[in-house]
Amino acid sequence: MSVDLQNLENIPRHVALIMDGNGRWAQEHGLSRIEGHKEGAQSVRSVLRAAARAGIEYLTVYAFSTENWKRPPQEVDGLMKLLINSLNSYEQELHDNKIRLRVMGQFERLPLPVRMRLQKTIDATADYTDHTFIVALSYGSRTEIADAARRIAEKAKAGKLDPKKIDEQTVADHLYLPDVPDPELMIRTSGELRLSNFLLWQLSYSEFYITETYWPDFREEHFFKALEAYNARDRRYGGVR
Repeated sequence: MSVDLQNLENIPRHVALIMDGNGRWAQEHGLSRIEGHKEGAQSVRSVLRAAARAGIEYLTVYAFSTENWKRPPQEVDGLMKLLINSLNSYEQELHDNKIRLRVMGQFERLPLPVRMRLQKTIDATADYTDHTFIVALSYGSRTEIADAARRIAEKAKAGKLDPKKIDEQTVADHLYLPDVPDPELMIRTSGELRLSNFLLWQLSYSEFYITETYWPDFREEHFFKALEAYNARDRRYGGVR
């Protein structure tokens, strides 16, 4: 049964996605892991369209974690090449839907050709304000929080920040993308029930939606079902109604 977006009263402003299950999908289909990642790239395209159609302002996807560098070099190299190919394929769609591209993570660790290709699209879409597509690359939330703590400590040491005035907002202001609102909804595919070092600070009050669907099979209708489930949630932020 399809979801009627007009019947949804509460649409999240920001949706985060843990795209899981590419390897298992490939194994079940008798394909290589990189083929699973290639099919997963098509799901990204579908979700981009779905998010734009639903009026989502921010969509963040967990594309490559700091831990993923430990994977076999051949797979890492394949993922980097797939990222470049995906950007070549998606860029016109970003322009058509006025979607801004941003990246969060250890940008400097990415191979130079990847950084150059990313920067080209980041610059080309920088003026769009309707929608923002954030790709977490070489990203780890514990590293992000540690980096924020380091920057805060440096400012305090230099006398630019009073340690007594450090609060939650101070930490939030020193994360990778401090201007981006926290996600109201986090979707994880393939049925796994963990955060995997993703947006630990930002997801503190997010609603979680877990689906057994592998990422390569995840399409617009699955995304809309997640929005429907979110619409039915009662968000109290620790209060009582």
